[in-house]
Amino acid sequence: MSTVGGHAPAGAVRETKERLAGLVAAASDGEVSAAEALAADLPLSALGFTSLAQMRLIDAIEREFGVDVDFSDESLAALEDLDLLAAYITGRAR
Repeated sequence: MSTVGGHAPAGAVRETKERLAGLVAAASDGEVSAAEALAADLPLSALGFTSLAQMRLIDAIEREFGVDVDFSDESLAALEDLDLLAAYITGRAR
């Protein structure tokens, strides 16, 4: 994927965010819908996204995007914010 100045193209981040919203809905067994995740201006946990759902999301991200989520880096904080997570994944996807 081509990036400019180390940043992913906006379209790629937007597409990744939409894919992530679906993964959030699946990981939460529908407790947080894709539409809610996309529209959220609150942390996902405030919408009812649990720590178990986060673990499921990490597994799904690693499978879907080929990105290893390291428990010691900024990726964990990004699990609360779909915009940050999409930018993180887009910048690291293989």
